[in-house]
Amino acid sequence: MRKQDDRQDGLNARSGKQEMAWNEPGGNGDNNGDKDPWGSNRGNRGNQGPPDLDEVFKNLQKKFGSLFGGKGGGRSGGNGVSAGGFGLGIGIVIVILLGFWLVSGFYKVEEAERGVVFRFGKHVDTTQKGLHWHIPSPIERVEKVDVTKVYTIPLNSTMLTQDENIVDILGTVQYRIDSAEKYLFSVRSPEISLSQVTESALRQSIGRSKMDYVITEGRGEISIQVKGIIQEIVNNYGTGLTIFKVNIQNAKPPEAVKDAFDDVTQAREDEERFKNEAEAYRNEVLPKARGASARMREEADAYKNEVIARAEGEADRFTQLLKEYKKAPKITRERLYLDMMESVLSNSSKIMVDIEGGNNLLYLPLDKLMERSNSTDATSQKRAAADILRDIKQRGANKSNQRARIDGLRSRGAR
Repeated sequence: MRKQDDRQDGLNARSGKQEMAWNEPGGNGDNNGDKDPWGSNRGNRGNQGPPDLDEVFKNLQKKFGSLFGGKGGGRSGGNGVSAGGFGLGIGIVIVILLGFWLVSGFYKVEEAERGVVFRFGKHVDTTQKGLHWHIPSPIERVEKVDVTKVYTIPLNSTMLTQDENIVDILGTVQYRIDSAEKYLFSVRSPEISLSQVTESALRQSIGRSKMDYVITEGRGEISIQVKGIIQEIVNNYGTGLTIFKVNIQNAKPPEAVKDAFDDVTQAREDEERFKNEAEAYRNEVLPKARGASARMREEADAYKNEVIARAEGEADRFTQLLKEYKKAPKITRERLYLDMMESVLSNSSKIMVDIEGGNNLLYLPLDKLMERSNSTDATSQKRAAADILRDIKQRGANKSNQRARIDGLRSRGAR
């Protein structure tokens, strides 16, 4: 080292330059002299040199002390006061920040929610409704889960039926979160898992059904089957989901064969319409036919009862008449004859009488006689007709007696 210094001094001497230390006492403080390479003039010291680190720290301490309420005094007592003010300010800031940090740990859980508390990513607690507090982030965090809201995922799939036809299915699946812990921890993405499970269950149910059944009346039953399959699978996975409803809104064939299936559907609808019309006609005709049948039965029963009653009455009358005939045969015959003639001739307005043994035909204009009668009662007409018949019969009897008398006389004369 000493040889290198001697060599350097020799080089400086040759070049005519003379080196001087920075803080050498030879400096006179003029403007043309050498300056402090740190770029600062020490006017009060008269010497140039590197800055004092203690002085730099003291200046910074003064500035922070004045910022937090400290007073910058002289060099003798100012340093202690500035250090105390700086420490007090830092403490106040720390307390305020700590207070804000602690207050940020309060959170509120609504009635429809559950609060899941994580500590360094691990589940430590599940809170119910109300105001709660947890250790603020980054130590703990809270995730709120709505357990009453009904969520919906869409369905849009192309399925193969049992009869090897393709059908497009459109619908939705509605579900609720039953357990917040299982929902967050059991499955990485519950919605995606539920969508995949739904498609699998729907494919299973559609694959067991024919296309006509799927696109017509089978959608309701298929929805019930799919719901049961989905619920069983998500329960096995422990997803914490409850399937609320499966809606199959539309089941239709692909666009390429849509026209042909529309014709089939229209024919099926026409068939159903004709069945409904026939059913309506049957419901209209059958009651009328039943009513007519009941009326005819009642009329037949009434006629039967009437005929039976009339026959019984005729039989009773014949029995009574037989008794009278046995008592007086001639009188009974006359009475029967008169009753029959009255019954036969009661509706006749003209009567022609052929009197036995006479050449004249007796004509009785009953209509003219009835016109002259003051009474128009039917009973009076019958009585008048009976009187006339009785008179005619009496005349005939007289003629017969007269003829018998003549015949008797003739027979006697012949003897």
